[in-house]
Amino acid sequence: MKRLQGIAVSPGVAIGEAIVLDNEGFRIPRRFLARNVVQRELTRLHEAIARVTSDIEESRQRVSEQLGDEYASIFSAHVQMLNDPRLREELEEMIRDRHYSPEYAVSRALRRYAKVFQSLKGDYMAERANDVFDIEKRLLHRLLGERREDLAKITSEVLVLARNLTPSETAHMNPRFVRGFATEVGGPGSHTAIVAEGLGIPAVVGVGAFLSDASGGETVIIDGDEGLIILQPDEETLARYRHEVDHQRDLANRLTSLKDLPAETTDGIQVQLLGNIEFPSEAQQCLDRGVNGIGLYRTEFLYLANKGEPTEEEHYQAYRDVAEAMAGFPVVMRTLDLGADKLPALPDPEDERNPFLGLRSIRLALKHVDMFRTQLRAILRASVTKNIRIMFPLISTLIELRRAKMVLADAMEDLEEEGVPFDRDIKVGMMVEVPSAVMMMDHFCDEVDFFSIGTNDLVQYTLAVDRSNKDVASLYTSADPAVIKLIKMSIDSADAHGKPISMCGQMSGNPLYTMLLLGLGLRSLSTTPAAAPELKRLCRSVSIPECEAVAQRVLEMESSRDVKALLREELLKRLPEHID
Repeated sequence: MKRLQGIAVSPGVAIGEAIVLDNEGFRIPRRFLARNVVQRELTRLHEAIARVTSDIEESRQRVSEQLGDEYASIFSAHVQMLNDPRLREELEEMIRDRHYSPEYAVSRALRRYAKVFQSLKGDYMAERANDVFDIEKRLLHRLLGERREDLAKITSEVLVLARNLTPSETAHMNPRFVRGFATEVGGPGSHTAIVAEGLGIPAVVGVGAFLSDASGGETVIIDGDEGLIILQPDEETLARYRHEVDHQRDLANRLTSLKDLPAETTDGIQVQLLGNIEFPSEAQQCLDRGVNGIGLYRTEFLYLANKGEPTEEEHYQAYRDVAEAMAGFPVVMRTLDLGADKLPALPDPEDERNPFLGLRSIRLALKHVDMFRTQLRAILRASVTKNIRIMFPLISTLIELRRAKMVLADAMEDLEEEGVPFDRDIKVGMMVEVPSAVMMMDHFCDEVDFFSIGTNDLVQYTLAVDRSNKDVASLYTSADPAVIKLIKMSIDSADAHGKPISMCGQMSGNPLYTMLLLGLGLRSLSTTPAAAPELKRLCRSVSIPECEAVAQRVLEMESSRDVKALLREELLKRLPEHID
């Protein structure tokens, strides 16, 4: 059994069969062969070994000619290792007797060899492990070719283990079958983490190198509460986690009793609970959990799920479906919030050394106005339901906001000339995600109808921490006093100008911070549908004076460690393990 610590980004526990997505993008599940194809698959293995041997010989010859035999000797070692009779016999036995696919047999056998080398001391042995990995990748490349499995096409329940997951891969995940995932890299607040929360599946990121210890088909535990993944769990550990899964299922069932009750504090103050969604299908999840609308509709999936730019009609169909499903509840649609490096329809930026400080979000939209106008036209067309609102992300200056509003006005004018109906009084808001927006809130209040605090980016830009970098992930925390003071300033400024303000970042969905946020004056929280029942339960367990007392103590603190300690203490008082 091997326990590995990462960063918890989506709560819950998942137990299941692993599917491994390695550095090369190969996904190697444990697949069994029918008896009548075993001989054919053995032949395919032999052909792959022969072709890889030829490839290595070509590399050896080329290096020998350019650098000499001394440098080419490594390739001779590769050929010798690849054609070792014991290795070939083991691979053939797995295919012939155990009916493993050649891909799985290669991955399982060679990773076992690599682990043996890694366990031995010395740089020489470490290099031999790298040689084994190189041979594995060459063989898999020949065996798989274009037959790589698509995460969207998985039809059995699995846990995905990967070096990293791209936004497009996570956008294609089906939560019915992908029950959880863990990645070697990444941090809290990354798009991968956000999608995991939206899908409601346990996820751990930033684990560090572990794929060499994992094999497809083996049982794995992902603990999204503690940030752990457990490989080859023993029976005692499996039993304990299965009990935890049963407990979480029981707790979720008990929380359904709160669906039709208001999120009202013990002293009668109403709290608006809204849902964050990424996909149109999640609108029903919001209704099932008794939220009061959608506070953040992330529209990025339309761009990530298409190889090209989505058409106006594709935008419109998705937005209309959500607006109609919510039937009178407000739906806040955030315009495109991605970097140029994430959009397959756009050329890669020429000098994007730091995407988080580069061409992304509203900046990208204003650079590609035609694409921006297409999305705005679709949102406006869907707004005939009268419950849609538009929100611009990552606004840092008044000029940016005014330019975005001008593009919106142009789209409105075009639709009017075409005789296309839309909500002429549609409300327009902006995200508060950068310190400059907080500093200029008094001026922004004159320009928009509402605000939503996006803590994922606000934390990142306030603390100068790349939220996807595991090496500095420990510095990324919503509990930092500087972040909390900026949130307080935003709420006070919006209240002073009579403008509604909500919060839609990960902080708003974490019960640890609920009392603090209510105490700071927030009365609207937008979170993933799965987190809403627990937040409602907590709201119904506290009074506003209690929350204000907690907030006052927090505002006097100097470190995130002290803030978290206090908040945990207060949370434990209100949320016992079981619902009475």
